[in-house]
Amino acid sequence: MHADGGRSDGTGAGAGTGAGAEAGAGGSTMVSRAPKGAAPRGDGEPILEVRDLAKHYPLTQGILFKRQIGAVKAVDGVDFDLHAGETLGIVGESGCGKSTVAKMLVHLERPTAGVIRYKGEDIAKLSGRALKAVRRNIQMVFQDPYTSLNPRMTVGDIIGEPYEIHPEVAPKGSRRQRVQDLLDVVGLNPEYINRYPHQFSGGQRQRIGIARGLALNPEIIVADEPVSALDVSVQAQVVNLLERLQAEFDLSFLFIAHDLSIVRHISDRVGVMYLGRIVEIGTDEEIYDHPTHPYTQALLSAVPVPDPTARAYRERIILHGDVPSPANIPSGCRFRTRCWKAQERCTLEVPLLAVPAEFRFVDTPARHDSACHFAEEKRVVPPEGEREAPGRTPGPDVEAPGTTTRGRPVQDVPPPPPEPLGRADTGPLSTPEDGPPGPPSAGRDDPSNP
Repeated sequence: MHADGGRSDGTGAGAGTGAGAEAGAGGSTMVSRAPKGAAPRGDGEPILEVRDLAKHYPLTQGILFKRQIGAVKAVDGVDFDLHAGETLGIVGESGCGKSTVAKMLVHLERPTAGVIRYKGEDIAKLSGRALKAVRRNIQMVFQDPYTSLNPRMTVGDIIGEPYEIHPEVAPKGSRRQRVQDLLDVVGLNPEYINRYPHQFSGGQRQRIGIARGLALNPEIIVADEPVSALDVSVQAQVVNLLERLQAEFDLSFLFIAHDLSIVRHISDRVGVMYLGRIVEIGTDEEIYDHPTHPYTQALLSAVPVPDPTARAYRERIILHGDVPSPANIPSGCRFRTRCWKAQERCTLEVPLLAVPAEFRFVDTPARHDSACHFAEEKRVVPPEGEREAPGRTPGPDVEAPGTTTRGRPVQDVPPPPPEPLGRADTGPLSTPEDGPPGPPSAGRDDPSNP
């Protein structure tokens, strides 16, 4: 790859070899990031601004004479900024609109309303040559590596296909070498250029997808759950690779995922989505250690905690009922049907995504945007110094309306006693996030040994 627009890409074979060695040797352990403060978030104008972004799918009735009777509001008023060199993580339940937002950013879906401003220019309604020029700078890595690669095309054709659309990036005579350089950068052997996707493992296929996303030297990568279809040990390798590529190419990431631990590891800021809207957004420390929205607090309380002492004194928040249909969104606050804080005001007024009034003039990590009328800071797992002494009874779980302790309906049978705390001598616990320890691997992945 060559420099584009004054950007130094440094994608020679030497750089790629080092990259592959780092990703491969990482096994199931994620490498430490640079300090979050080193990222230029919040400094200067954002590279990408999203305002009131919406995507409504019409519901129609009739065969010959169709008429619209409603709409599925998949995304309904999303706001966020993305700065150069920053990673913004988006988390939320399935169906909350995360992937729809990603598709609108790269124009795989047309927004119903709203503004997508790239470097000050509204690109939401662009088409033709103007859109083609912008698309080159905003690329996407898809969720499923098994379906996002054409099985009839070789790896070289898949990674080189963007050059057919943007021939000005790479003349025909240099494309093969550029594709081999990209394979090297993502930790694959350049000699695999003539192989087909079925000859690679899932993690290797995702590396091919990442290489395709890098082909046009973009400034923004939209990663739509890039590790959710992979084994835990492979997830860590791909995350480490993305972090190295971000530093090497000065990329900005919109990283969408379900796994809260992965999002915290890779993100500078985190946005939490619920039913088509972002309900809380802030730095990773603000969201994970000082959440103020009830939904964020409930999500964090469900994250597995390896430390048995911390797990015993964690306040578990149990939500009941299903997420409302995006075709029939509740009035007011859309989380009120599952919220234990819901009051009449929540039915009448839509909460704005803003700093809560009680935190506006206070220097506290809780001073970040939260869409809740009754936002308050709650640490789901208290820090070391604030935990109760061993042997004391942990506090009761927080319940949603209409339920009892630990989510059981009211019965005459008393609940079982809490789990004993004497597990500290059994050795370290293994969690799904940690993954099994993997053997050290070579710098590049080998399809013969997935």
